This record gives sequence, structure tokens and C-alpha cells, in this order.
Amino acid sequence: MAVSSTFAGAKIETLLVSNTTSSSMSMSASASPATIGLLCKPAAAVARAKRGHLIKNKRSNSRIISCEVASDTFVQTMGDKVDTTNVAAASSLSALELLKTSAADRYTKERSSIVVIGLSFHTTPVEMREKLAIPEAEWPRAIGDLCGLNHIEEAAVLSTCNRMEIYVVALSRHRGIKEVTEWMSKTSGIPVSEICQHRFLLHDKDATQHLFEVSAGLDSLVLGEGQILAQVKQVVKVGQGVVGFGRNISGLFKHAITVGKRVRTETNIAAGAVSVSSAAVELALMKLPESSHATARMLVIGAGKMGKLVIKHLVAKGCTKMVVVNRSEERVAAIREEIKDVEIIYKPLEEMLYCAAEADVVFTSTASETPLFFKEHATDLPPVCENFGGLRLFIDISVPRNVGSCVNDLETARVYNVDDLKEVVAANKEDRLRKAMEAQAIIGEESKQFEAWRDSLETVPTIKKLRAYAERIRTVELEKCLSKMGDDIPKKTRKAVDDLSRGIVNKILHGPMQHLRCDGSDSRTLSETLENMHALNRMFSLETEISVLEQKIRSKVEQNQK
Repeated sequence: MAVSSTFAGAKIETLLVSNTTSSSMSMSASASPATIGLLCKPAAAVARAKRGHLIKNKRSNSRIISCEVASDTFVQTMGDKVDTTNVAAASSLSALELLKTSAADRYTKERSSIVVIGLSFHTTPVEMREKLAIPEAEWPRAIGDLCGLNHIEEAAVLSTCNRMEIYVVALSRHRGIKEVTEWMSKTSGIPVSEICQHRFLLHDKDATQHLFEVSAGLDSLVLGEGQILAQVKQVVKVGQGVVGFGRNISGLFKHAITVGKRVRTETNIAAGAVSVSSAAVELALMKLPESSHATARMLVIGAGKMGKLVIKHLVAKGCTKMVVVNRSEERVAAIREEIKDVEIIYKPLEEMLYCAAEADVVFTSTASETPLFFKEHATDLPPVCENFGGLRLFIDISVPRNVGSCVNDLETARVYNVDDLKEVVAANKEDRLRKAMEAQAIIGEESKQFEAWRDSLETVPTIKKLRAYAERIRTVELEKCLSKMGDDIPKKTRKAVDDLSRGIVNKILHGPMQHLRCDGSDSRTLSETLENMHALNRMFSLETEISVLEQKIRSKVEQNQK
């Protein structure tokens, strides 16, 4: 009578409801279909049902027998065996069809949610962030994995040295969050409970505003720093053409780029702002004796974007000589060409330890997934002169970290990572807050525009359904007309009649279509558009919401069955 199917993290269960005594509650072949309903229940409830527990109906004195009906099992219910082998061949889509039309269908109540599951320097230590970090080259694979989860339609990954944030469009917000968190645990090896202690969760308008603040530099360790905007742009660049980087997520990140540009153009938030790289240089100078700033021996490991910025800020602080260790010389040569009148000495990665022995301050900014320096490496390095504080400074701005925390156990070395930069950026707090307030006004305005645009997308299924509805009528009536005209109709006449019918339909649909299209820039127009959409749904029985749900469910099930 009913088919069991695992969908959306829940079990579809058969509920037998009866107002009679327990003796009349046994299942029989003559049971009325009216006594059977469908309900989504968590797996824990299914386990209780398997043990034959009875659930009291709060609305009446009737009792409900909850049992899972599986295609290859017999379920004991009130002493009677139910043979489910006859329904084993029924597809999961059939069960989903029943779920879709049942009163318990929660998915027809609201649209999909935009959710961000994040861990940043605000809530999570670098030791955990480095385990969760996903290299840029792995973002497309991660998007594919996330969209393979039962409740995730679209996804994007924003992974930097200060944050690991996953943005998704979820069919069910709570179940989507659960699935993504479990996926993060599986890929990082960190227990779910530990991730839950440090993560933050935002959805819909709050998630939108958060990404806009991130792009504008308001959520950065260094207020207004520009590198995060470049990283948001990279998410869009990498996501182009990736299945799962869909219309909602793509639109969100593209709008975030617009917000980031506008905030930096219309406010002075970037004026005097420092980057992570400049903060790293400032931290090193804070820890060195002031008299040694001009003579300290500097080593930069890694000549990528971050390493290049470190070099530039060292030069700005008066450094005229430094050693740069990198895998290849091309990048170092390009930096040398760009920065004149400074002695930049290139050394290959194989000579890293030798170069570290000759340096007082070591900056690391490579993409290595394993530390370059451990305690045993630093132990073998010669001591630093007392004129430079007697300590070799390791300024590590990489995530994952390039310098193991165990190096701090040595009396001759100190290690600082990105979390330690807070000491530098704590200055000028009042000025930072004032600049942030200026930017928030822009972010609030842009958030409303994005939400209006997303709301306007609700009319797209109605437009498609209305056109399909009209096309079906046109096709049927055209065939009737042509059949009455006989079989020997010239092709030219047939085409003329076909064109005439299309023209009539297009003219009739023009008005309704115009009232369904909205760019989302005017909230009043948007409100009217949504009213028109609901009116057309009622007039033509389009049932857009359920139709879209059905399409999403079928697509998910078919994808997961492959």
C-alpha cells in the first residue's frame, strides 16, 4: 500500500490511524486507503517504530502505529506481519510523488534558503582553520561534492587565510546545514561536535549581508583591506562553468563584488588601510629593537601575492636588502624588475634552511600544506645576535601554517601567525568603527536590491508554465483546424495558419508576461509582480510552487541514483 523511501534525511513512513479499539487496528487487505497517511519522521523515530512503539495522537484518543515499510523486509506491527514484497518494485519517485502531495510536505511551504556555514578568525583558531582550508584548485570538486548532498542545490567555497566559508542554496535549511557540517567533518577529519562549537550559521538576508560585509572588507582582520575583494572575484572566476555554481549563488557573489567596489569608491574605508602582509611587517618591527630596524636580516619564503606584498612593505619601511626563497626564479625576477634600487637575492627552496640560518626575521607565505619548519629545524639554526633581541622571529601568514607551533618551545625563537596580527590592527579602533558605519548604509541598500532580485526569480517558473499552458492549447486547436481543412493543404498554407496561431498566442500573452517580469529595482513594482504571479497561478491552476518542487526532487533523486 505504501512505499518506503529515504529522502531528504528522513524516512517516509506509513501511519495507520484508527479511532477504534486496538483489536480493530490490525492491518488487513481490506484496509481503507483513507486510513493511510504519509509523514516524514527522523531516523530515531523509525527505530522506535521498528520496536513496535505506539504514538498517541494528541488531537484524539486514537493511536498511531508508526512503522517503516522496506522493500525487502517484513515489519512486525501489533502482532501482524505486513508483506511488503509486492511493493518492492515501486520507484522512489512514486514515494516522492506521494510525499509531494501530502499535508506533511514541508518543502512547499517556502523557497530554498541561501545559507553560509563558516569558520573565521573571529570564532576559530588557526589550528582548526588550516585543517578545513580548501585549495583553490579543489573548489570545483568541493562544489560538486556539496551539490551531491540531498538538500543542496548550489554551492560556493570561500577559503582564505582568515576564513573558511561555504555558501549553499538548500532545499531544507536545517538538513542542509547538517549535511554540509558532516561533509566538512569528513573532509577535514575534525569531529562534527568540534566544528559546531566554532562555526557560525547565517541564512537568507543575514547570509547576504555577511558576504557583502566580507567583500567590503568590514569583516576582515584589517578593516578595508583589498585582498578579500580579489578573493571574492576569484570565487566567481573559478565557479564559471562549474555545475552547482548556479544562478542564485553566482548572482550573490557577483553582487558582492559590486558592493565591495562601491564601498571602496564611495567611502574612505581603504584610506590608510593595511593588509595582512603590511600588518605582518609591522608586527615584526614591533618585536625587533627599534635600533635594529635598518640592519635586521630579512628572509621571505614564497614569492606569490602575499610574499610580494611583504617585500613591498619591507621596502616601504626602509629595508634595502633581503633574500627571497621560491621554487622558481621567474617570480622573483619579475618582482626585482618592478622594485628598483633594492637588493633582492633569489635562493631556491633547497637552500631554505641555510638562508634561515643567516636571517633574523623569517616571513613565510607559501601554499605548502605541510609545515616547512619544525622544532628540529629551528634547533639547528645558530642563535641571533643580542642586538636583534636574541630571538629569531618567524612571521607565518600562511594557512595552512608553514611553521609548526612547536618551534615556540625553543628559547631562541618566536613564532607569530595570522591570529597574532590582531595586536597590530587593534589601533585606531574608533576610526575603524566610523568607517564601518559609512559602509553599512551602502551594504543595507545593496542587500535590499539583491533580495528584490531574488524575489523576482519566483516569477520565472510561472512564466514558463503559462507559456507551456498556452502552447498546449495552441497545438491542440491547430491540429483540429488543420484536420478540418483536409490532407491536401499546401505547406505554405499550413505554415501561414501555424504562424497565425503563434502570433495570436504571443499577442495574448504579451500583457501577462509584461506584468510578470521585474528587474527587482523597485520594491513596489516587485510587490505587484508577485501579486500578479499568484493571481495567474490561481486562474490557470499552474501550481508553480509544487511543480518546481517536483522538478527539484526528481532531479536530486535521479542524480543520486546514478
